[in-house]
Amino acid sequence: MIEFEKNAVGRVIRRLRKERKLSQEVFSGFAVIARSHLAMIENGTKQPNFETIWRIALAFNMHPHQLVKLIEDEIRNNSNQAE
Repeated sequence: MIEFEKNAVGRVIRRLRKERKLSQEVFSGFAVIARSHLAMIENGTKQPNFETIWRIALAFNMHPHQLVKLIEDEIRNNSNQAE
């Protein structure tokens, strides 16, 4: 069992967005969320609800479970590096 790490969500979303060379402004439009909301998610001050995860996943052209898996992997990798 892995412990949830709130900053992992934002790190994964930021990494995926930057890999696609998208600004927060453009990507938030694709995800139909406010740019300020995306910024807070990316910096870990706000946690997205499931609807927001769904919108973000679709904007990345993936299924929500794929995004959640990437977040799980990030948490797992980060906890392994901390050991």
